[in-house]
Amino acid sequence: MKITYYGHSCFSVLANEKHLLFDPFITQNELAKDINVDEIKADYIFISHAHYDHILDVERIAKNTGAKVLGNFEIYNWLLKKGIENAHPINPGGKFSFDFGTVKCVIAQHPSSFMDGSYGGIACGFVLTTPDGNFYYSGDTALTFDMQFILKFTKLDFAVFPIGDGLTMGIEEAIEASKLVEVDKILGVHYDTFGFIKMDHQKALDEFKKADLNLFLPKIGDTIEL
Repeated sequence: MKITYYGHSCFSVLANEKHLLFDPFITQNELAKDINVDEIKADYIFISHAHYDHILDVERIAKNTGAKVLGNFEIYNWLLKKGIENAHPINPGGKFSFDFGTVKCVIAQHPSSFMDGSYGGIACGFVLTTPDGNFYYSGDTALTFDMQFILKFTKLDFAVFPIGDGLTMGIEEAIEASKLVEVDKILGVHYDTFGFIKMDHQKALDEFKKADLNLFLPKIGDTIEL
């Protein structure tokens, strides 16, 4: 599967010829200054929670592309108020099928609020099953034993975990999360964007290697295949 990294926790996956975009935060990310947000392709956009560093560019990209946008019920209502009619609600425990495959919403241990401080619904992650492969994006989360239940429903090919520590999992917890969901290919996200989540890249790569895991840290704008 082809994955393009757009910085912070924003990435896209090409699955069953559909562009699946996650947590778009680009235009205010100085590290992603070379990304033209208006050139990003999206057939579906998934929002893990309401914090600004995960939803900032969703309105712009959704209106540019006509993508279907999925998020919890509070985010869904927020999208409708923004004039994004092609929105679809999904809460933890829920599953829907689309033309790319299926998406199941799962719990993430993290707060969620909109930029004005209003309640943003429960934070979540997504498990996607497609003809090209299956993967888990945990969203912003701490390590939780709930992750092991994913294996009851889906065999994963790779996972996407935050590894910047401080506000989410760090390196150690992401390694344990990888073991819980039984993946050995991990895309690391949610690091370096702000001063308090700066990360030692080589240390991260070394620690994952010691655990017999393959950590991928593509440059912003790069496309890799997993």
